[in-house]
Amino acid sequence: MTSAALDVLRRVFGYAAFRGEQEAIIGRITGGGDALVLMPTGAGKSLCYQIPALLRTGTAIVVSPLIALMQDQVAALRQLGVEAEFLNSSQDAATQREVERRLDASELKLLYVAPERLLTERCLDQLARAQVSLFAIDEAHCVSQWGHDFRPEYRALTILHERFPGIPRIALTATADAPTRREIVERLNLGDARQFISSFDRPNILYRVVEKDNSRSQLADFLSGHAGESGIVYCLSRKKVEETAAWLVVQGINALPYHAGMDAAARTLNQQRFLREDGIVMTATIAFGMGIDKPDVRFVAHLDLPKSLEGYYQETGRAGRDGLPAEAWLCYGLGDVVALHRFIAQSESSEERKRVERAKLDALLAYAETIGCRRQRLLAYFGETFAAPCGNCDNCTNPPLSFDGSVLAQKALSCVFRSGQRYGVGHLVNILRGEDDERVHALGHDVLSTFGVGAELDARQWRSVFRQLVAMNLLATDADGYGVLRLTEASRGVLRGDVPVTLRRPADRSERRTARKSQRGERTRQSLQIAPHETALWESLRATRADLAREQGVPAYVIFHDATLLQMLRERPQTLDGIGAISGVGAAKLARYGEVFLGVLTAAAPAVHA
Repeated sequence: MTSAALDVLRRVFGYAAFRGEQEAIIGRITGGGDALVLMPTGAGKSLCYQIPALLRTGTAIVVSPLIALMQDQVAALRQLGVEAEFLNSSQDAATQREVERRLDASELKLLYVAPERLLTERCLDQLARAQVSLFAIDEAHCVSQWGHDFRPEYRALTILHERFPGIPRIALTATADAPTRREIVERLNLGDARQFISSFDRPNILYRVVEKDNSRSQLADFLSGHAGESGIVYCLSRKKVEETAAWLVVQGINALPYHAGMDAAARTLNQQRFLREDGIVMTATIAFGMGIDKPDVRFVAHLDLPKSLEGYYQETGRAGRDGLPAEAWLCYGLGDVVALHRFIAQSESSEERKRVERAKLDALLAYAETIGCRRQRLLAYFGETFAAPCGNCDNCTNPPLSFDGSVLAQKALSCVFRSGQRYGVGHLVNILRGEDDERVHALGHDVLSTFGVGAELDARQWRSVFRQLVAMNLLATDADGYGVLRLTEASRGVLRGDVPVTLRRPADRSERRTARKSQRGERTRQSLQIAPHETALWESLRATRADLAREQGVPAYVIFHDATLLQMLRERPQTLDGIGAISGVGAAKLARYGEVFLGVLTAAAPAVHA
């Protein structure tokens, strides 16, 4: 099997060698066994079922949750010369009948279907008549009721084991902690499946978290380091999505909105533009993203705190799928924490569900406020130990200063207690700083022992202290989610002086301004690093790819990924054999595009090395 699989990898997909556990997974499925595969976005999950589909007799049925994802994956397979189709509501009746005919006639190697269609008796009966080679269940974390992408129809997919017991199944996901993995196994009846758990690490992504301080200005500063690049900006509300997209357009940025409340046709058009055009910034709620296969997303920014580390990991994982440098940027404040607690409190979920969601939010807050390596904290949440600091997050490249903050913590906690545990951070800061504030005077809080004891810090610095205390579970927001801060059981030891508190030193305004300038420089170094003498050829290669994509009505990356063009740029092959040796250029693409790109490369001036 190994030689046959490797031959397909090289001949069809244009890659020289397998990565990680791809070869073992392919062997398991090709041999007829079941598998559960956890592999980070961009690590090559699709190959784990596509190659077995080409090696086994019959048609592989791929369960996929989104129409756009099906269409893009089928388009990419057709570029490789693979007979692939999809069945979904975007097709007219005649097209659907033709796809079904091809399935009956064993003319297809892969067929993509949504779980809702697959579960109909009509579809199940047709599959019973067809020769099915395997079932691939993509985005398998959707089975989990505790997950951020829960799809109830996924739970019914256990019927595949019941109706087709002899056909191998492979469930794949990029996001699943240990409880979610157990739920996938239980719900999909994968007790005999071999589990392949790869590292969750995405080493090409730089993780960065900043304190909210005029978030629009901060976003503009961040985007200045990614001019002309494709990216996603996530916002918590639909209104904020619309307002942010409109504001970015005024700033000269090619931005589009996306959220579930939009007209379906407009939403689809914006998604298609993002997938098929270069340099678009999609401003969106979490309704956008699952299954987005665009490999050249260079950044994912969050203007609000996500709801969980699973969601954050899944969303940031949409950056840098091609393995080239990318950035995950999170801008948040204590107001985000309050808003999310309110959302949880006011939801109609069960108390158990609310408890789980609060725990997930606490874990994300601990990630945002850590003074250690962010990658270590992120991976630890998924049960993975990362031995040493990563060197590719803000805390590694610009280590924060920490200090014994026990006294500041005691001041803050005492202020909460003495004011009656009934106020939010803004009022508490006014008390600590001794502000001449009408509300403080009206409530008699100007006579509290904590009035004015914190004048050494400005308001932003105190908000940072309060955020850190919430992250340490020394303070909690009220159960109703209105921003009131209350003491926790853990705060007692701090107030008594028994438990020391280490805090990150809050930066003052001048330090924040300096940091933003240096971060912009760091982002520039994280770019694709196209040298001045390479720019003309790089743009020619991209323009050629764009023209071919427009002619065929497919996304540009379906022709070639940026990583493939970058290798062409650097190696400048002058023969078809040289083009064929480039990673990502299989036999079908060499035959289809080799001469075109060879013409671009041979017409270029010889490389001039700096």
